[in-house]
Amino acid sequence: MKVKSNLVKFTTAAALTITGLGAVNAGNSNSATRHVQAATNKVKINYVPGYGVNIWDDYNNPSFTGERVQHGETVDILSTAVDAKRKTWYQIGEGKWIQARYVVDANKKIKQQSASNTANSVISSSKQVNKVVNAANAVIGKPYTWGGNGPNGFDCSGLAQYVYSKAGLDISRTTYSQVKKGKTVSMKNLKPGDLLFWGSASSPYHVGIYVGDNQYVHAATPAQGVVKESISSYFYPSVAKRVLN
Repeated sequence: MKVKSNLVKFTTAAALTITGLGAVNAGNSNSATRHVQAATNKVKINYVPGYGVNIWDDYNNPSFTGERVQHGETVDILSTAVDAKRKTWYQIGEGKWIQARYVVDANKKIKQQSASNTANSVISSSKQVNKVVNAANAVIGKPYTWGGNGPNGFDCSGLAQYVYSKAGLDISRTTYSQVKKGKTVSMKNLKPGDLLFWGSASSPYHVGIYVGDNQYVHAATPAQGVVKESISSYFYPSVAKRVLN
């Protein structure tokens, strides 16, 4: 099978194997749409309980359609594609694409969050604080990559997840779930390693890592990449959370 140069050779069966799904039969590639036509296969969205994954209009240079598929919802895969960054996408409708990493087999039971899972826990370790701060400073200058979680590119929540993973902690993948971690602290009482959020206190759109001296590291914009900036009234966080003591 031949696909255009900005795609890798890929079969639907291989794509579904990557995400832990059963193989399906692949047809011939369509050079106009540049993706692999697939037999319909049902999958279940496995994201964050209470939230949904974005639906995009394409897999190359995607634009958000304004629609989301909720965690736990079952959808049909109409075709499979791999973009220039080797990320796998599934088409679920006309002009509707989602990332394959957010699905599981439709028959698989997905874990729902319980009260015990969402309880705030504060972990005390000066060594972990140092690891978080050092990891944040180490990636300054890396490019902003949509959906990126390192080590060569990041979006804001991917950066936070990556930095905390260096301290052995999983703070989840999205700003919506990260803001539920730890305890809320005053902006006047910040400590290195605290997470800073912008937007709604319950569903923020941006996150950064406080590293001390009134500065934070974040994946700012595609033009800026990962930068260290000072907290200012011009772009002031709406809430701060402490996961490390």
